[in-house]
Amino acid sequence: MQLSKDISLKAVLSAATCSLLGTPALAEQDNSWKFDTALMYYGETDRVTALEAIIAGTKEFNDEHFLNLKFTIDSLTGASANGAVPQPYPQTFSRPSGEDNYVVDPGETPLDDTFKDTRVQFNAQWTQPLSADYVGSTGMHFSKEYDYLALGVNGNISRYFNKKNTTISLGLAYSHDTIEPEGGINNPLTPMLIPTDEEEIDKDTLGSDDSKDTIDILLGLTQVINRRMIMQFNYSLAIIDGYMTDPFKVISEVDAITGVSQEQLYEARPDERSKQSVYWQTKYHFTNTVLDFSYRYMWDDWEIDSHTFDIRYYMLLGKGYIEPHVRYYMQQAAVFYRPFLLESEPLPEFASADYRIGEMDAFTVGFKYGLPLASGNELSFRLEYYQQSPTNAGYEEPGILTEMDLYESVEAVIAQVSYSF
Repeated sequence: MQLSKDISLKAVLSAATCSLLGTPALAEQDNSWKFDTALMYYGETDRVTALEAIIAGTKEFNDEHFLNLKFTIDSLTGASANGAVPQPYPQTFSRPSGEDNYVVDPGETPLDDTFKDTRVQFNAQWTQPLSADYVGSTGMHFSKEYDYLALGVNGNISRYFNKKNTTISLGLAYSHDTIEPEGGINNPLTPMLIPTDEEEIDKDTLGSDDSKDTIDILLGLTQVINRRMIMQFNYSLAIIDGYMTDPFKVISEVDAITGVSQEQLYEARPDERSKQSVYWQTKYHFTNTVLDFSYRYMWDDWEIDSHTFDIRYYMLLGKGYIEPHVRYYMQQAAVFYRPFLLESEPLPEFASADYRIGEMDAFTVGFKYGLPLASGNELSFRLEYYQQSPTNAGYEEPGILTEMDLYESVEAVIAQVSYSF
């Protein structure tokens, strides 16, 4: 689970927007290091809790030659939904290792309450002019979790036109991820075996680890409309090949009449995915306020479509400023998403009950308060409420499942303290 944005192609392209707005990362003739630090808390009700610390540094070497470094560490604990449907009786599930089990109470969404991980991440980005009208950037990414390693590189080139009022950018990135989950790579759509106190199970696995490769392409256009307005347009394409199944998720196979669970099968997802998206952002500077609106549409060959609307409104407040924030997200389910499988039907090639690729709506509402300090430093606070509401994608629920909450909402509070110096 990743709660922060990496230094990525999108971040590189957004730097061009800041430049055109006249807000460079560093003040002119000041080549000292500038730092942004943040401590963030993310807490879901009765589920996952995360604590994340970030420190990012920027330094200018020579004229407009910038080095950006970012270090992130986060810790996640709590309970994570395993994908099984609730039942009106206690259910027993195997831990990922296959050496222990846990019991879920009647009527409760099955959650594995031993979810725990720590992630360390490092990013580096170098940006410099290539000529009077070209700017280039290159960077690397490293991220390590208990069972996951991600390595990546990226590059970007931007071209200025029309007295630097227009910028066209092209970015490329490649990443290689390796996962070595506890208990190994489960054989897809095979039953979860339950260990007992007297006997451990012999899990059906395909090996101890697997990997995936991702290629990202991003085309960007930034345009100054007038002295108060700027717009940005992006098109992105991601091609992913390799292991994308979640080794910790299952899907319930239930009786077609009674709805009673017969087996818990490990999920199966395709090993290829192509994602595309278009993005539009507009910033308008009023006399004492700034309106920031963006829209993103994403679609892929898993038949997931999503729409994201995001609005921020910057206003002066006393010696500081306040920035209310509203975000709305809606998503269509993947073609292989199923809340459950029917025992009477043949097994499909792919199936997942993970609500994160199901049909859903989500919204975020909150605000940021910033207080400028001496010497250009700034202290800011962010507080937001998040709610994710999965919905039925048109599946008829048999028997006792009509009395269960198969699409439980997820609520979370996000709090962040940031200091720039």
